[in-house]
Amino acid sequence: MKDAASSPSKPNTPAWHEETTVLHGDAAILEGSSVVPPIYYSATYRAESAEAFSEMATTPRHHAFYSRYGNPVHEHVETILAQLEGTETALLMGSGMGAISTTILALVSKGDHVIAQQRHYMSTSKLFEEILPRFGVDFTTVDQTDPQAFAAAIRPNTRLIMLETPVNPTLSITDLDAVAAIAKKHNIITVADNTFANSLNQKPHAHGVDVVVHSATKYFGGHHDVTAGAVCCSNALAEKIWGMHTTLGSVLSPMDGWLLLRGLRTLSLRMERINANALAVAQWLEQQPGIERVLYPGLESHPQHALARRQMKGFGAVIAFSVKGDFEATSRFVSSLKLATQAVSLGGVETLVVHAAAMWAGTMTGAQMEAAGIEGNTVRMSVGVEHIDDLKADLDAGLSAL
Repeated sequence: MKDAASSPSKPNTPAWHEETTVLHGDAAILEGSSVVPPIYYSATYRAESAEAFSEMATTPRHHAFYSRYGNPVHEHVETILAQLEGTETALLMGSGMGAISTTILALVSKGDHVIAQQRHYMSTSKLFEEILPRFGVDFTTVDQTDPQAFAAAIRPNTRLIMLETPVNPTLSITDLDAVAAIAKKHNIITVADNTFANSLNQKPHAHGVDVVVHSATKYFGGHHDVTAGAVCCSNALAEKIWGMHTTLGSVLSPMDGWLLLRGLRTLSLRMERINANALAVAQWLEQQPGIERVLYPGLESHPQHALARRQMKGFGAVIAFSVKGDFEATSRFVSSLKLATQAVSLGGVETLVVHAAAMWAGTMTGAQMEAAGIEGNTVRMSVGVEHIDDLKADLDAGLSAL
């Protein structure tokens, strides 16, 4: 076992390409002769002396003291994620919303003001609309496609700006460079949800964003078998967020941490195939007479395609499209698909599809869905790694059911 705490900072590693980093970015902290890091299924860890115990207990983010504080296998994942995002360090939590909620609650206080986007992941919006006001934190939502809307919303007590790009489920793009520059001018912390893009396609920190959060359940895990969240940021911000994390307790289990590490090893391979498949599917859908509209940042028809090309290396798995028909016709289309699985989530090896209006109807009002751009004939697809011809054939069969 390591003596004292492992440094929360990323270790000194060569300037590897990302494909190598996901495989060897944690090499500096490997122990023993095992090629694969073991799963440390212990809630607590033994100290060899009173002095060692004191050091373990008082060292922030010690990975071998108590599992709410950290876990050795988590350290491997955090080390890799920090390198992928280009930040000093990273934190793991039990879910994406655990990461987002913990981060926001750690960085704002009663009397503060937060700026958010009009369109966010549903639970993120609920955090701003239903939770923060109960604790005296005010918020304003703005059109994320207009950087000046963020500038206009700033107040003397604005402490944080929350970003998400591409946004769920309409795939609007936020100009990271522009908003980060505005925030820095006013000494405001920026937080960006990078889930829909992931670190190989987009690096918000390189565009000036302070904190990058992920639902690691998605691309990082990659196999729809783990629920996890990640926060990538500076050491100073991480200590604040970790302090809130140990209080709220959104802890990732050792097994889920290990599954996440295993998923990261193949991230670059999966993303290459996913990016190519999704672009090909989006281009094919645009040519189909049964399709009304296709939204995908990689398409030239996307209203913010130029911005997407400027800040994204690849465009991800998610496509939003509208079929020519009403709610019932869209339901028939989705139900007719055989290869694509009707299930929530995204970024995994299997292609998933949801009838957006049906999915959100139980948690959003009609007005809220309209404001979020969710129409009765909207479909959200997360493209996987299947053969492209099989994906097209499945969609073609579904369109024939309209």
